[in-house]
Amino acid sequence: MSDSTTIISLGRRKESTARVRLEPGTGKILINGRPFEKYFIRETDRIIVLQPLTLTESASKFNVSASLAGGGLTGQAGALRLGIAKALLSVDDAFKQILRKNGYLTRDPRMKERKKYGQKGARKRFQWTKR
Repeated sequence: MSDSTTIISLGRRKESTARVRLEPGTGKILINGRPFEKYFIRETDRIIVLQPLTLTESASKFNVSASLAGGGLTGQAGALRLGIAKALLSVDDAFKQILRKNGYLTRDPRMKERKKYGQKGARKRFQWTKR
């Protein structure tokens, strides 16, 4: 990878989509133009996002700027993790085995189940009345 190369990748989870730009830098993470710490308030979400970077020991080598849309914060954190992992894969093929083993390259397929007709929700029925 040359110094002027910017890698763009996409990550998804539930209803969330993350467009990730990975470029050589000092380890700054910007999400929708805001600092990483200000966007993800929960510590667990921050840990999820940083997992692929800490595993490959490249947290201080790259700047990450991401555009997140849809879903909630935890879904967005999962989408961002997948996007960062895919971008790191483009940097070095040696990362593939490490990232795959830890499950960071697998898209979480679970989606919200649709509401069914004649019912209150996806599973819940309307209350049965005798009279």
